Amino acid sequence: MRAVIQRVASASVEVDGSIVSEIGPGLLVLVGIHDADTDADADYICRKVLNMRLFPNENTGKGWDQNVMQRNYQVLLVSQFTLYGFLKGNKPDFHVAMPPERAKPFYASLVDRFRISYNPESIKDGLFGAMMKVNLVNDGPVTMQLDSQSPK
Repeated sequence: MRAVIQRVASASVEVDGSIVSEIGPGLLVLVGIHDADTDADADYICRKVLNMRLFPNENTGKGWDQNVMQRNYQVLLVSQFTLYGFLKGNKPDFHVAMPPERAKPFYASLVDRFRISYNPESIKDGLFGAMMKVNLVNDGPVTMQLDSQSPK
């Protein structure tokens, strides 16, 4: 599993002109699911994202000191199979991404993991398989990439 994590002041997902999810300060997490991913990969991504110390501690002045849970911030998860794309010539190839019929329930289980591991109301997500417009105000900018296994 691959995740691109962005620290945001705000983020939202729009489908067909309507906002389906939005958050204030927190993390926007783009999630790609590899064909060989298992529950262990989902557990790893959930644990690492929620515990990444990407926020300053305003009480001590220390940078890179607090995670999203310590700040009581939100997380917006967005499925993105293109994170496992590569170019064959000039054409993208996505054959290593999990097929949609397996990826949809797997992604739903990942969202559930986040909700169980943190505050369910603080976890939002996009609309699996939809053409989404993702809007964000990157804070920093801070962008990190995380792979559950390297390489597959």
